[in-house]
Amino acid sequence: MVTPAPATVLLGSLAGWLSRVADPPAPTVCGAPGGPPVTAPRVTLRDGRHLAYCESGVPREQAKFKVVFSHGFTGSREDSVRATQSRVSSKWLAAASRGSLSPRIGPPKPNPIALLCAAMELLCKAPVLSCGARRSAAAAGSSMGPLAGAVGRWIHRAAVKPPPPPRICGTPGGPPVTAPRVRLSDGRHLAYAESGARKEEARYKVVFSHGFTGSRLDDIRASPEVAEELGVYMVGFDRAGYGESDPNPNRSVKSAALDVEELADALGLGPKFYVIGISLGCHAVWGALKYIPERIAGAAMMAPVVNHWWPSFPADLAAEVYNKQEVGDQWALRVSHHAPGILHWWMDQSWLPTSTVVAGTTPLPNKRDANIRNMIKADGTFEKKKELATQQGIHESYYRDMMVMFGKWEFDPMSLPKPPCPVHIWQGDEDGLVPVVLQRYIASKLSWVNYHELSETGHFLSPVPGLGDTVLRTLFSQS
Repeated sequence: MVTPAPATVLLGSLAGWLSRVADPPAPTVCGAPGGPPVTAPRVTLRDGRHLAYCESGVPREQAKFKVVFSHGFTGSREDSVRATQSRVSSKWLAAASRGSLSPRIGPPKPNPIALLCAAMELLCKAPVLSCGARRSAAAAGSSMGPLAGAVGRWIHRAAVKPPPPPRICGTPGGPPVTAPRVRLSDGRHLAYAESGARKEEARYKVVFSHGFTGSRLDDIRASPEVAEELGVYMVGFDRAGYGESDPNPNRSVKSAALDVEELADALGLGPKFYVIGISLGCHAVWGALKYIPERIAGAAMMAPVVNHWWPSFPADLAAEVYNKQEVGDQWALRVSHHAPGILHWWMDQSWLPTSTVVAGTTPLPNKRDANIRNMIKADGTFEKKKELATQQGIHESYYRDMMVMFGKWEFDPMSLPKPPCPVHIWQGDEDGLVPVVLQRYIASKLSWVNYHELSETGHFLSPVPGLGDTVLRTLFSQS
């Protein structure tokens, strides 16, 4: 994979930044104030430094062979090759440890440029080497992915400040609690919003998982008439860290599924209920099919976001699709997967390539999608939704979403066994955010998924006229 020109500039910029902030502490020089005492003989070099040495063997003046010995890592002048004294015919002059510098010579500068350039190159190559279950022969057995993650953690510890703590709703200095909430077993709260038929009278009870940048107020926009006709009760909730739901620093695909289950139980939805997810919120639906399949009466996913590192994806296909994204989105996903500890810092740097999805600038091939986004940005809806979603902090909402969705999953969705309920996926063929070719591959691998591809349709499926009604009728028709 060839590093794009913007990324090349990035390497030098980031390396230069690190060279200014990552200096090690100055050495305590022997013989200098505050340094260790000088106890060994030393020679002064022409640059002013001193080397301490230790002699052994026959007297120097009588020696036939004269040898200089260079010790190893963690060694010192006292080391030698341990030849027996009876056979020694040489003069040993062991070099001093490399830290014995003259006080008038400044401490050596580290070389973070080489380190960081190597680190960024690793991150740049990591998607090609790590996407999919198969690897190229050259990359077989490669440790690029883990190494890139290790370097990211090093940068995190060395130079990156932690994100600011979240402003918890209902606490001093935090946003007010305005929505009904349930208390979970770990003490967190989930805020929710109900719609449709009265819960006590409903035939079908649905938990809705909103997408990236969304909230409990989102839904699939089914008509009130159809919801009443079918008897549908729907509850949307702010996923952990969004809106008025408490953050979960340990959030995962599994915790998202268990939040859905606890919400359903707290609201008394019964032993089985339906789940509908949209966009990135569909990770909670995949999690439900993995961890609580016996509780699910039916599942629907609308334009579900995919993870390029799911093992079942062919490496070539995943890499090809990945590389078609905007450079900023490639880097955002790359950091989310390989170095999540620095994601909050990365996304906060205006000079780095970052997510166009967060910025709302992703090229959208579908005309309806483009018009909708232009409209909500023009009337202020885009910013209002962001303010609501991130009011407790962008790290525990948007960025935690990215780390969970594009991080290392506990399972591969394409390896799930057939669940005891119908499962549907709706996908637009002009989706500019979720590659349709990967969705088709998922459907081809999972024979039990009912796949519905929508012609001339993009990513924003809720506004598609009549689709919300179709989703409900289709989902319940198989129940």
